Amino acid sequence: MTARILVVDDIPANVKLLEARLLAEYFDVMTAADGYTALAICERNQVDLILLDIMMPGIDGFEVCERLKASQKTAHIPVVMVTALDQPTDRVRGLKAGADDFLTKPVNDLQLISRVKSLLRLKTLSDELRIRADTAHTMGIDDLTRAGEGRADETAQVLLVDGRANSQERIIKALKPVADVLALSDPQAALFEAAESAFDLVIVNANFDDYDPLRLCSQLRSLERTRFLPILIITEQGADNMVVRALDLGVNDYIIRPVDPNELVARSLTQIRRKRYNDRLRASVKQTIELAVTDPLTGLYNRRYLDNHLNVLFNRSMARGRPLSVLITDIDRFKHVNDTYGHDGGDEVLREFSSRVRSTIRGADLACRYGGEEFVVVMPDTSPEIAAAVAERLRAAIESAPFMLKHSGEALNVTASFGIASRIASVLTPGQLMKQADLALYEAKNTGRNRVVAAAV
Repeated sequence: MTARILVVDDIPANVKLLEARLLAEYFDVMTAADGYTALAICERNQVDLILLDIMMPGIDGFEVCERLKASQKTAHIPVVMVTALDQPTDRVRGLKAGADDFLTKPVNDLQLISRVKSLLRLKTLSDELRIRADTAHTMGIDDLTRAGEGRADETAQVLLVDGRANSQERIIKALKPVADVLALSDPQAALFEAAESAFDLVIVNANFDDYDPLRLCSQLRSLERTRFLPILIITEQGADNMVVRALDLGVNDYIIRPVDPNELVARSLTQIRRKRYNDRLRASVKQTIELAVTDPLTGLYNRRYLDNHLNVLFNRSMARGRPLSVLITDIDRFKHVNDTYGHDGGDEVLREFSSRVRSTIRGADLACRYGGEEFVVVMPDTSPEIAAAVAERLRAAIESAPFMLKHSGEALNVTASFGIASRIASVLTPGQLMKQADLALYEAKNTGRNRVVAAAV
């Protein structure tokens, strides 16, 4: 993981120490001796994370943090307060100023690197979302990156796995302002619950007398349903070996007992935000793919998807020696519909036509809008006889009931013509198969319309 980290401290020895530790992890390090310099650096440079001292000349770390978070240009940069102050009130003030995390001097190497890497992973997700949002705005499709955005203000759902009732009560009380907590004492029951329910975070308290908590962490990471679920582990002071192993297993963060409620809330919120960023990114990627392969008017797959997927189905048909059939259909006299009822009327007919196609074909069949008023249905493992029967059923479904135009209230009688072709020994490419179906459609159009014609074998 490479990133640019800004270290802000007025004591040169502290700066050198943090710089050496970060350089050893191959981070790019910048330094500043006061708050004004730090703000100027952030305005001029790309900074991925800030380690910020509190007690400095000029403006203190609290004010620096407030200014960073108030600027649209720098609000996304994670800020870690690094200070000798260890009072709960100082931590609360830092959180209110917008700090994402805090470390107490002298800084433990394990704590420093694990916190930095955790926040950098979170920033990577937020940066990706910001880039997607900018791109979507430029393309005029702002809704694309808003999938799951409504969850941002929802109460988080946290699963607490803790072997002791008294610590369960304390953790539930601490998290009550920000999360609903389900507490379980049985790790295996917790594993089942995590897989079956929607949680934003799992907290594992390593206080079991006869159970290795890292086993549960490993199981959570191995299950598909919980692989991306953030895990926060609570350990004893001095349990560095457990922490190292936990981080290697994919645990996202840790807290040392006795648990500071403010720290628990801060670290929990960081992981919850990360989970929601992840969810939004996955939803955005899914919608991006759907946008690329789906016809926006009808909801069917588009020609781009057909061209790619037909190759896959054709090659599989060849390899397995199984039949493959293609149907091309064209709405009869569709130009007359557009000329008479306008493009709004034509769009209504196209949407209703695609709906009837979708409701008539079989689950394994692939329906696409090929362009204009032309549609294609690809039928895997389908003989010419069955393909003809599917086409005839679809032809009847189109003809059987009028198409109602909502904007005018009129009922239109619509028919369609169909050409079908099946893969035979002489058909060596998907293009040849489509060409044969297209020639059959041309014949159906020229011999009376509203009929099914099969390509000559």
